[in-house]
Amino acid sequence: MSSLEVIKSAIERIILDPRYQDVLSVVKGARNGAVYGSKVRFPHALVMIFLFRSGTFRHKLSLVLRATKTHAMNLATFATIYKLTVMMLKKFGPTPDKEGPYDTFLAGLVGGYVVFGRRSPRTGKIPRSTSRSSQISHYAWPAFASLSWAMVMYLFRWHPEDLQSSLRGSMNYIYVDSNHWDSLRNFIWHNK
Repeated sequence: MSSLEVIKSAIERIILDPRYQDVLSVVKGARNGAVYGSKVRFPHALVMIFLFRSGTFRHKLSLVLRATKTHAMNLATFATIYKLTVMMLKKFGPTPDKEGPYDTFLAGLVGGYVVFGRRSPRTGKIPRSTSRSSQISHYAWPAFASLSWAMVMYLFRWHPEDLQSSLRGSMNYIYVDSNHWDSLRNFIWHNK
């Protein structure tokens, strides 16, 4: 047996060990989020930027790659935060090792805020002397993003039939398929 096969065999023993299932499903969820984000954003950005943006080929390609990277990172980060939060709530919740009815809501709330609800560094904090309307506007987006993702993740877990079919399919790929593998090949390279 070659040293590469020995290493592969050792890694496979680890990833197939049930003790590591929860943690490794977080890793695979991040992988699936990054893959799905890239597969969706790249062709969309390619078409939209090359058709509707001006600039050099190099500049347009840079915009396509940046948009793809951003989307892939956002989905990977959200999947990581979401799955870690659900795992922690299940482990340390009121009934240990049992998922609570609102764990997915809370995990979506946290992930939605961290990934999609943050203010950009350019906007920063608003001074206290600004109007009440400006303050509401400043905090409206984070609240909206957090609550939207909390509801989407709750619906996905408990009422998936209420979600649009392509959204449900993408969420299955990121959050459900990441819980299953039987080899190194379909843990890293192929989803199934």
